[in-house]
Amino acid sequence: MDNELTDIAVVERVRAGDKQAFNLLVGRYQYRIQNLVARFIRDPAEQEDVAQEAFIKAYRAIGNFRGDSAFYTWLYRIAVNTAKNHLVSTGRKPPAQDVDLEETATIGTADGLTELNSPEAMLENDELVRTIRRAISELPDELRQAITLREFDGLSYEDIADVMSCPIGTVRSRIFRAREAIEQAMGVPLK
Repeated sequence: MDNELTDIAVVERVRAGDKQAFNLLVGRYQYRIQNLVARFIRDPAEQEDVAQEAFIKAYRAIGNFRGDSAFYTWLYRIAVNTAKNHLVSTGRKPPAQDVDLEETATIGTADGLTELNSPEAMLENDELVRTIRRAISELPDELRQAITLREFDGLSYEDIADVMSCPIGTVRSRIFRAREAIEQAMGVPLK
């Protein structure tokens, strides 16, 4: 299958009965969905099962995809709901914070990579991670969700507006306010 096919074109092929076309969408988004699910579920075997379940649900519901938003936005919603439902069904509560910042925080130094493993750098990294985690966890839900979708999931403002069911202007405002709060907590402007 041609890698240049748009998601919409692939969805249309699936709707037309080409069951193998869905494999292209799985290949495109499997890594992102697994990373998303990992923010909710720590056990790797469970992560794989829940990600697979999300794709199965998407396949079964592909007729409901209207194309109003990007395919990934639609798939994202299915994956988040599947992960949260899995936690609830196993007697666990979905986390208040969707992002594990330990996996995303990095230290950049002018002196190169040799200093990244120094005790001072590791302590500074741990402190930075705690500060950012605390700042994000203290954000109101709508700000936390907007900044997570933008900075960690890489969604466009339009896709975030679809996920959050609000105007793009509201998304921009929420992201701006979230960045301001994080900057204040860190004492350094984010770039």
